[in-house]
Amino acid sequence: MSSQKINLEALQRIISTLANKNDEIQNFIDTLNHTLKGVQENSSNILSELDEEFDSLYSILDEVKESMINCIKQEQARKSQELQSQISQCNNALENSEELLEFATRSLDIKEPEEFSKYVCVYHRVTMASAFRLSLKPKVSDNMTHLMVDFSQERQMLQTLKFLPVPKAPEIDPVECLVADNSVTVAWRMLEEDNKIDHFILEHRKTNFDGLPRVKDERCWEIIDNIKGTEYTLSGLKFDSKYMNFRVRACNKAVAGEYSDPVTLETKALNFNLDNSSSHLNLKVEDTCVEWDPTGGKGQESKMKGKENKGSVHVTSLKKHTRSGTPSPKRTSVGSRPPAVRGSRDRFTGESYTVLGDTAIESGQHYWEVKAQKDCKSYSVGVAYKTLGKFDQLGKTNTSWCIHVNNWLQNTFAAKHNNKVKALDVTVPEKIGVFCDFDGGQLSFYDANSKQLLYSFKTKFTQPVLPGFMVWCGGLSLSTGMQVPSAVRTLQKSENGMTGSASSLNNVVTQ
Repeated sequence: MSSQKINLEALQRIISTLANKNDEIQNFIDTLNHTLKGVQENSSNILSELDEEFDSLYSILDEVKESMINCIKQEQARKSQELQSQISQCNNALENSEELLEFATRSLDIKEPEEFSKYVCVYHRVTMASAFRLSLKPKVSDNMTHLMVDFSQERQMLQTLKFLPVPKAPEIDPVECLVADNSVTVAWRMLEEDNKIDHFILEHRKTNFDGLPRVKDERCWEIIDNIKGTEYTLSGLKFDSKYMNFRVRACNKAVAGEYSDPVTLETKALNFNLDNSSSHLNLKVEDTCVEWDPTGGKGQESKMKGKENKGSVHVTSLKKHTRSGTPSPKRTSVGSRPPAVRGSRDRFTGESYTVLGDTAIESGQHYWEVKAQKDCKSYSVGVAYKTLGKFDQLGKTNTSWCIHVNNWLQNTFAAKHNNKVKALDVTVPEKIGVFCDFDGGQLSFYDANSKQLLYSFKTKFTQPVLPGFMVWCGGLSLSTGMQVPSAVRTLQKSENGMTGSASSLNNVVTQ
């Protein structure tokens, strides 16, 4: 029997291994088919682009030819005009000279001195003949070869024209990449120097799968183009997935190179929604928003009380959620959690006006932020054990910790735990950051913008805790999927010596 059990376990391992291998092969086939489709599409695209490039070259040559033809015609017209002018001047001088020659010849035939004296001016006229002042050198030559072009070098270049080399794939360096403050800085390098690279293209997508990206993933690649350097930072991200895939390619003026080997970076953060199934009936809950609804509990509360009087219990469960690789935080479920005091999480009622998050924190350090509406009269932000009573208000039991803001009648800002209050002499911030170090037993509240510490509880959590919220006359909105900010981590190191709730709330007046 023992041998059979061993063989069965071995067979199960082999089957599991084969199934994983089949999954890898199928993913590889999908990749090959995707690549084949890309080859066909890209070949068609590049042929079209090549036609456009040569048409553009022909167009440029036609423009240059037309410009040169115009230049030759203008030079021809200029030279022709100059030569025509010279010919006209010479013809006039020649005609004038012939008349003078005829006049001078007649004067030479006169024998009588008296008659000859009448022609004494002939000397001056011949001396001043325009033919003597006329230049017999052409003002312009008939040479037009200076307007000819020599395309021998260009012809040689065109004859040796080759395709631009495809840039090599860059290499992303995971060591130089940084994931912090809900930002990711990706750094890469070229393995070979390439002075023709013009820019880089970075692609990224969120995923819940570790390792190489899958072709049939649930999210599409997002593209960031025209990156001039070898580093880029994506900021303001919501880390609502376990990982992010990154790949990069280099581009020259004509072509994009191959993708780098993809890199998967972990983007771990606490994600949770508000648990509508157990929220107070006077609260309107939607994912990460809660608003006070004064009409929400009418009629339904009386029905619930009637059921309670009959001994029945309204049973609801928090959303079930499993996470691979890390045990916390995880969604609570009836089947996986230890029994609560009443066996389940009842809907809050009475004057508790409370709603909890749907994700239990069992270990690690986590952070989220809360923003109140401007007209919110009263609200509390903190954590609580899931055994918090349905009539209990946050901070008034030993199972909950919070800071409370009251804008009704008089303005107060205080830390609360176990029905004890510590007034806080600081301004209520626009947005409150909540830091929970479950293993270190610390719950701290910060001004989310300035990261100023508002208050810090020190305790020992003996059960998983849930984010908790109380709202009266107003509303709250949450920001989840956030990492612990670097500034908060730094402050925590310096604040670890602070006294916490066990001592700092012992001497205050009981509410």
